[in-house]
Amino acid sequence: MQRYIDKFINYLKIEKNSSDYTVTNYKVDLKSFAEFLGDKDIDTIDHLTLRKFLAQMRLKNYAKRTVARKLACLRSFFRFIYREGYIKTNPITAISTPKLDKKLPVVLDVAKIATLVQSPSEDDVAGLRDRAILETLYSAGIRVSELVGLNVNDVDLISEIIKVLGKGRKERIVPIGRPAVSAIRKYLDRRVEEKVKDKNAVFLNKSGRRLTDRSIRRVLDKYIRQTSVAEHISPHSLRHSFATHLLDRGADLRSVQELLGHANLSTTQIYTHVTTERLKSVYDKAHPRA
Repeated sequence: MQRYIDKFINYLKIEKNSSDYTVTNYKVDLKSFAEFLGDKDIDTIDHLTLRKFLAQMRLKNYAKRTVARKLACLRSFFRFIYREGYIKTNPITAISTPKLDKKLPVVLDVAKIATLVQSPSEDDVAGLRDRAILETLYSAGIRVSELVGLNVNDVDLISEIIKVLGKGRKERIVPIGRPAVSAIRKYLDRRVEEKVKDKNAVFLNKSGRRLTDRSIRRVLDKYIRQTSVAEHISPHSLRHSFATHLLDRGADLRSVQELLGHANLSTTQIYTHVTTERLKSVYDKAHPRA
């Protein structure tokens, strides 16, 4: 089994050019599946084997989204080894993905966003960095992985654009607003270059190395506690807010799709549900015969 997993992982890295995040998750999911199989030969895996694996996950009370993610991984894996001729039939074609509950993204209103992004102090380099991080996340609507991957050469402060490396290693150009441009410029001007270990990275930790996804989460948590703007929000909530606010103010769905770097328009359409729910709420409160 491990031999086929290694071939699949190499395929993801070399041919699919998948992100490190995707590769890591698939490794974890396939490892748990291999442990479930034990010494079972890959040729003997059928839909009943897969149903037993699903049943085991249910017994462990896995969330539906976790089950769906693991199934997506197995679909890609079996599709690959079937196409390469390692197995005669693809057993997962008989397995359906569990229906997921539709969950609307958490969105902050404009006033709360303003409170949050303006909360870091500009008295020191750390505060300037945090302000630049929050401004950029909201201004560009980029993913945290895209933010931490930003290099100095990717940021054009004169043209007010940044070059982002998104999912599947796809590059896109995203505009950023003047507050974000100003925040990034102030941060880059104040950081001490002699202490910088990673010369390419835009956002650095106190050791002068590139920040991690987890560090960004800690930055956001710090200012959520300080401002008490909301509970249970993540860095991705700034991305959700970015998209929703654009649609609220008349941006077309296709443009928002391009800005977010979504491969499919259907992924972006969840934000139309958010704006529709908001319109319904306003209608119910304001219309005398609602």
